[in-house]
Amino acid sequence: MLWTITIACLLLAGLVFRQNFRRRNEEPEMAGGDAGLAILEFGRAFPGEAIREVIATANGRTVFLRLHDGKAGCMHAHGHHFACHLIEPGTVRVAGAGPKRLSVQFANAAFEGGTFEFRDERQAAEVSLWLLGSFMPGIAGQPSQVVGQPS
Repeated sequence: MLWTITIACLLLAGLVFRQNFRRRNEEPEMAGGDAGLAILEFGRAFPGEAIREVIATANGRTVFLRLHDGKAGCMHAHGHHFACHLIEPGTVRVAGAGPKRLSVQFANAAFEGGTFEFRDERQAAEVSLWLLGSFMPGIAGQPSQVVGQPS
């Protein structure tokens, strides 16, 4: 009788351990759960790029980064690995897919594109500006009559 109880307890402990291990492995790695992780991983991939701002998608699996020179970056989590892209103006197509969603197609990495949902409309609009290259910090300080005029 004692052996039966011992074996039953060992089986129960094994099942609990297996469920905890399975749950931990099934949870996707979140790229945007911590902005520091996104900055470190992107910094490893592109050490010469200075990051100005980070915005994560609603599910936290993709992070878009605004860089210092008008370019943008994208970091997508694939399990415990991250795919980092340096996006220059003209290498991406962006379309609205709803109030908080953007449809993004990368010219140099088509498999990374898709529809991304953000936490609010402001974040989606901001990322679309970064990706389209419309955010030009150098022009912001110039007088209005000079902006858009050929030099």
